[in-house]
Formats: sequence, C-alpha cells, structure tokens
Amino acid sequence: MNKLYKNRLQKDDRLWKAAAQQQQQKQTVCANQLSPNLQPSSPLPCVAPVNKQFSASLVGDKYLMLEILEGSTLNRCVNVHTKEEYVCKVVGRENSSVLSTHYRVDSHPHINSVHEVLLGERFLYLVFPPAHGDLHSHVRLRKRLREPEARRLFRQIVESVHACHDQGIVLRDLKLRKFVFADSHRTHLKLETLEDAVVLEDPDDDLLQDKRGCPAYVSPEILRSYQQYSGRAADMWSLGVILYTMLVGRYPFNDNDHANLFIKISLGNFVIPDCLSARAKCLIRSLLRREPSERLSAADVLIHPWFKHEEDIDVCQRGDQTVPEFQAK
Repeated sequence: MNKLYKNRLQKDDRLWKAAAQQQQQKQTVCANQLSPNLQPSSPLPCVAPVNKQFSASLVGDKYLMLEILEGSTLNRCVNVHTKEEYVCKVVGRENSSVLSTHYRVDSHPHINSVHEVLLGERFLYLVFPPAHGDLHSHVRLRKRLREPEARRLFRQIVESVHACHDQGIVLRDLKLRKFVFADSHRTHLKLETLEDAVVLEDPDDDLLQDKRGCPAYVSPEILRSYQQYSGRAADMWSLGVILYTMLVGRYPFNDNDHANLFIKISLGNFVIPDCLSARAKCLIRSLLRREPSERLSAADVLIHPWFKHEEDIDVCQRGDQTVPEFQAK
C-alpha cells in the first residue's frame, strides 16, 4: 500500500470514527423504539437522513459512504469512479475474523460474497454487492407466503446454513432480516453477512457459552443460565421460527414483554394453523423441539419430504399478530 493511499485511509478512519460516535449516541434511543421481536443482538444504529444527521465520507478515495440501511448494520456506498452502488460493513480491525469467516464460504451461491476489502488504521471496510430488499420486509408486505414460494426460498436459506455448519461456522443470530434478495424479482436469497457468526475451533464440538440472538428467534436452551448449548442446534431452532413466520405471517412465540416472551419460548408451546400442509407442519415441529438433540440438522432438512411435496392447501386466514413493521426514527 503506497504512503499517499495509506494516509488517505487513516484520515478516512478518523472521519468514520467521528460519524460512528454520533450514531452511537442515538443507539439506545433507537433500540427502545423497536418491537421486542426485532431487537438485534448487537447495537443497531438509527437510520438518519444523509442531509441532516449523517455526514457522507469518502473511503480510500474510492467509496462514498452514505446512510445506514434500514434494519441493517451496513452502509450504502457508491464507487465514485464507476457510479456503481454497493453496501459496506465497517468493523474494527480487532474483528478481522469476520473476513476470514466470509472467505470460508465465499463462493456459495446463497451467501453474500465480499466484493472488496479496504484496510484502514482502525477499521476494515468490507464492500458487498447491493441487495433488492430483505426477507423480513417481503414477508411483512405479503402478510405471509404461500407454500410453493416459501419452499423455494426456505431451501436456499437452509442450503446457506448447511454450508456454514459444514465449514464449522455457527451463525448465532439467524432471522428473516439476515437474508436479502440478490435479484429484483426476489427469487434468489443470500445470507447478508456473517458478522455474528463464530468459527468453531473443533468442528465436532459446537458447544457455546455466550448468549446471542434476536428475542423472537432465541432457543429455549440459550435462556437457561450458565449452561453451554449446541450452536448448530440453536441455529436450527431459529430456522424453525423463520419457516413458521414465512408460512403463517406471525412469530410462533409473541409477546411485547421480554419476560413473558421468554417464558413462552421456554415452554415451547405454539399453535400451527390447520391450513398448512401436513408436511409443512411436520417440518416446523421437527425444528421447534425444546430438546436440542431432537431437532433436525440442516442436512436432514434438505431431504425432508416437504421439499418434494407440491400439493399445498391454502385456506389460512390472516391473524392479528402479523410480522411487525420495523420502526426506526
């Protein structure tokens, strides 16, 4: 890296740090405005108009960093030379492991590929291709998905999770919003980033101690104090919540109060509408099992009969507890 380019990145780092500090001051207020079901495991910056609360900055004399995307931790950015639009994840250099995690599965069709990496004095700038909306917004807009569409999209989700698990990667914070559309027709899904993932030292030992996850998607064993849990099995529970929400249009466990929500999750009692096909019900129940060892693995899910079944009954009525709208002010 030449001296001039390095100095520019160091200056960009200082500018970005100042902007990040301004965003950090708003994070607590922003988090309190979210629905409990949509609160992230890590602080979520508020969305702010570029012309009022966010100062655009140029990184590496190449990418113009713009506002943070709604419901995401990524910034919109533009290549000033080609005018092409991208998204950028900014992480501290001490968190460089996220880059090596991405490179383990970088060629997978349903996991976002890193387009370019810029190395600053304090930060890493991971540039990704832009997306055409996320799955959470898609389900909220459609109220719920019919089984043929849900089957096609959920297969892509499971394939990405299976690839990660196969490479010793536990995702830890799986949810609808983590999956984005790579095409304008919204048929091709990709896992947006691996920022909350952990790489296992021993792929055969996936026991974890730290507690992460969005409240609505967290598994019962994570709620138990001072207990290790299987990272892969916890991911599979989250997949069960994702599938249920796609097909029904609401979360299987729902309460505005976190304490009550966690009690419902710990008990593991949920109701599946009769309108879903028998095989869809079977798959949901096979994932949302209280006992982690009884849940299907990602490889098992991919061969489940539901993926081969085309005869779907569709007489569901819209429920009152639909997927809530994301609110950020």
